[in-house]
Amino acid sequence: MAGGIVKYRHLSRDSAHRRALLRNLVTSLIEHESISTTWHKAKEAQRMAEKMITLGKKNTEASKRQALAYLFRPQEMLPKLFGPLRERYANRPGGYTRVLRIEPIKEDQAASAILELVDGPKDMRFALTAKTIATVRQNGHKINDMTAANIAKVTSFRKDADQELEQMVQKFERMAAQGEEEDLEVKKKRVYPKNLTSR
Repeated sequence: MAGGIVKYRHLSRDSAHRRALLRNLVTSLIEHESISTTWHKAKEAQRMAEKMITLGKKNTEASKRQALAYLFRPQEMLPKLFGPLRERYANRPGGYTRVLRIEPIKEDQAASAILELVDGPKDMRFALTAKTIATVRQNGHKINDMTAANIAKVTSFRKDADQELEQMVQKFERMAAQGEEEDLEVKKKRVYPKNLTSR
């Protein structure tokens, strides 16, 4: 495309392969609510996931047909998309997903990321905010402006957010008191096969 503006990432694939890849990522995201992949794939899948959730919020026959045509395993995914996810995001005007950069998880050092649905049970920012509050309380400090902004972000559209946040903070406080906190190791995945020596 000489001289034109690239409107999306081609991901080094032809159109059919790229569409199948994105359909698979979006289906996995709706099923598991959090997936790990490369950053570029996550950003492209995020665009399509936002569109799918918008279709779920419309809840019309036309939107159901569009989602049916796009998702893999639609018989399993449509009830969730047009049921719990539609109810969860009914009052949220947009921004149903979040991309968080993480350390490279493959040995080729490709930029990695977590793509997740916000306000769900696997919302990482909610958990990190709760852990920060627990640490601040344990050290006897005051909550700073950034933590206060994160609290406002994670509680603005979530039902019973204050109660859930306090429960998670207490959980982290109990874990810290019992010494159950541990650092998670990032395990590298092999990308290239081991070279077999000729001798």
